[in-house]
Amino acid sequence: MYKILTLNNISVKGLERLPRDNYEVASEIQHPDAVLLRSFKMHDWEIPKTLRAVGRAGAGVNNIPVDKMNQRGIPVFNAPGANANAVKELVFACLFAAARNLFPAWAYASNLQGTDAEISKQVEAGKKQFVGFELSGRTLGVIGLGAIGVKVANAAQALGMKVIGFDPHITVKRAWQLSAHVKQASSIEEMLSKVEFVTVHVPLLEDTRNTISAERLQNARPGLRIFNFSRQGIVDDAAVCEAIEAGRVDGYICDFPSNSLNNHQGVITLPHLGASTHEAEENCAIMVADQVRDYLENGSVHNSVNFPEMDMPRNGKDRLLVINANVPHMIERISAAIAKADLNIVDLLNKSRDNIACTLVDVNSAIPNIVVDEICTTEGVLMVQRL
Repeated sequence: MYKILTLNNISVKGLERLPRDNYEVASEIQHPDAVLLRSFKMHDWEIPKTLRAVGRAGAGVNNIPVDKMNQRGIPVFNAPGANANAVKELVFACLFAAARNLFPAWAYASNLQGTDAEISKQVEAGKKQFVGFELSGRTLGVIGLGAIGVKVANAAQALGMKVIGFDPHITVKRAWQLSAHVKQASSIEEMLSKVEFVTVHVPLLEDTRNTISAERLQNARPGLRIFNFSRQGIVDDAAVCEAIEAGRVDGYICDFPSNSLNNHQGVITLPHLGASTHEAEENCAIMVADQVRDYLENGSVHNSVNFPEMDMPRNGKDRLLVINANVPHMIERISAAIAKADLNIVDLLNKSRDNIACTLVDVNSAIPNIVVDEICTTEGVLMVQRL
């Protein structure tokens, strides 16, 4: 029986992927094999000794101490692309709102007072201050062409917008999905000098922090509007506010309210709505539950932020998963322990990623405890699982 601890509310659609005859799932559970979460901050959370996997029902993993998990040999799974459509639609909701001045227009209309006839006169007198423009023919910059960025770029192009993309790390898969009409920028600086809108869709890493910075905004096209539905910190909020005050930037819409942004002229903040749709929550939960289950039962790794991709069809009576530091001679030590027990290796898969290496071994008969114990005591081994 596998024990799954939920640190946030996880969609029932996802939890249904964990059959109750093999899985016990609860928000309070002792000695969990895996954790499922959304926004719970794990950095100060005590990691149980039994923990074997972490599943984040979303894309970002800033709330998870990935380095600590590496040290324990624990994979961290996420759900890239599962919420892509939800974020894309929010970007376009805000694009339309910005183009037609819907937020200030709504604020104006909601504060009108008097008789209906008086309000009608005020409407006709005041509407001219909210004259907007159409998006067709306007230029959108998309920084980050992953699952979300590609959807945004393609939808904008289909809407009649001109689109410029920037992503030095775009994958072959995403490149195939991207519309051929999307132009490529050689740098963020080049992009900002040409676009009227820019939206960022990258994870928060050290090299993506302040992607939109004061320096880069110096040469941005006048009247730029900025959208951030990725992570707080990717846009330098103070720099954007300063650029708005100086008249170089027309507006900023983001998903991350703060004291410096709230009530600032030209800034609209939303309460982290990017993935807040029933469909996105269900998609993320289903995706991450399937990944955690496949790992616990088969040692397969898909969409992990710290482990290599692993997938090997079952081809033996018993299976062993060894997670270790990525150092030489580990496979021969694992093989020697298996051979010492007179077991024959039927199939073997070894993959590595940065400092982590994983080995799946299928053998011809049941693996005795003595083999597991010997491999566990091998220097550099982080975790051993008999599957």
